[in-house]
Amino acid sequence: MIALIRFQVAGYVRSLRVLHPLIVVALVVVLVLVQGPSGPDAADLAVGTFGDVAAFMFPVWAWAARALLDTQPDEQRALTAIAARRHSMPTYAGLLSAYGVNVCLGVVALAVPLTQAFQVGAPGRAVLAGCALNLLVAVPGTLLGAWTSRALIPDPGVSLLALMSAATALVLLGIGRLSWLSVPMIEWLRIAHDGAGEFTARFPAIALHLALWSAAVGAAYIALARRRP
Repeated sequence: MIALIRFQVAGYVRSLRVLHPLIVVALVVVLVLVQGPSGPDAADLAVGTFGDVAAFMFPVWAWAARALLDTQPDEQRALTAIAARRHSMPTYAGLLSAYGVNVCLGVVALAVPLTQAFQVGAPGRAVLAGCALNLLVAVPGTLLGAWTSRALIPDPGVSLLALMSAATALVLLGIGRLSWLSVPMIEWLRIAHDGAGEFTARFPAIALHLALWSAAVGAAYIALARRRP
């Protein structure tokens, strides 16, 4: 498993595909996040930034995961599946590789907000909750990218359109009565900007929602991927 993960990450980095999301994240950090919060509500604003970063990074994480999983040519992916001891091992390795890369992208995005939160004296529990939120949101972001990867959608144009459509649909679905079926982006943005205390108090419910959604969608993806040739 570790060898497969290293192999996929190394291929993604050598292909320079990692530069695409990295450049986008770096531009947002330089142009937006460097302008830190100020004023009497600086601590609450700093905590709210963690929710903003999670919302921005969600489609970026999906994009990066899709690119990583599509790095291997079909022939190489088939040889990897044959060489693996279990048929499902490449599927798990791909998901773990994509999640690991996404965590690294999240570290880049959170470096400045984390520094600013400590500078303005944001509560430590709220800062930890903000970091945990991004770690959790990276999971459904990775799964969304996996669902639109070439293993399930061979056509690149259709795959990209499916990724954009699915991300938009999840946001719109989260507004209505069926929000429990979606990633709770609207909810975490609201509580993140309601203040550090409110964010800390209501974070467990958001975390549970994300965990249940990720478990259901991840199990469905693994079951479908194992049936693919």
